[in-house]
Amino acid sequence: MFAFVEGVLDLLDTDTCVVDIGGLGINVNITSRCAAQIGSVGDHVKLYTYTQVAEDTFQLYGFNDRDDLDMFRKLVSVSGVGPKSALSLLSVMDADSVRYAVISDDIKALSKAKGISAKTAGKIIIELKGKVDLSDDSIAKKFGGGSVSITPKNELGSEESDALAALVSLGYSEAESSRAILSIEDHGSYDSGTLLSMALKLLYGK
Repeated sequence: MFAFVEGVLDLLDTDTCVVDIGGLGINVNITSRCAAQIGSVGDHVKLYTYTQVAEDTFQLYGFNDRDDLDMFRKLVSVSGVGPKSALSLLSVMDADSVRYAVISDDIKALSKAKGISAKTAGKIIIELKGKVDLSDDSIAKKFGGGSVSITPKNELGSEESDALAALVSLGYSEAESSRAILSIEDHGSYDSGTLLSMALKLLYGK
């Protein structure tokens, strides 16, 4: 219904904000990531929005960019995933990270969000597989390299697999760990210790 809202930020909380549009205050539900990036009260802001209309509900959900909005729409299309759960997921992961988790079958990464159980994460992977890809995302930009292909875990070399296991043991998800390793140029030519060190530098620098 509303493509976006634009005006002066009148109120800001961790999960909601009010945008003043010509004297009319519009309440918008937002992610914690959006809250951290949107600016300060009094700033001019623009949010791309999704409108939820139900029998007794009219809610706006806002995002800093169209990429997160597009992922939000995909998430709420999954059976069992409502707007609150989708917002929770996009509070801890950006759209690129969700894409990568879906493609690499990383249930652990998706289920870190409040309201997303392992079962629901599995549904997200099943229903969105084939609907998301990395052809036009900013993965390469984030990790400072060219395009990053998805290599199945069982096709990684022994050194790469050892480095992946070490990163997972340090608390990183399998998706972000493999993504960091695969973004290293000529990653197949390094030993596990060197790969671990290089991947950690990339992850710390995100």
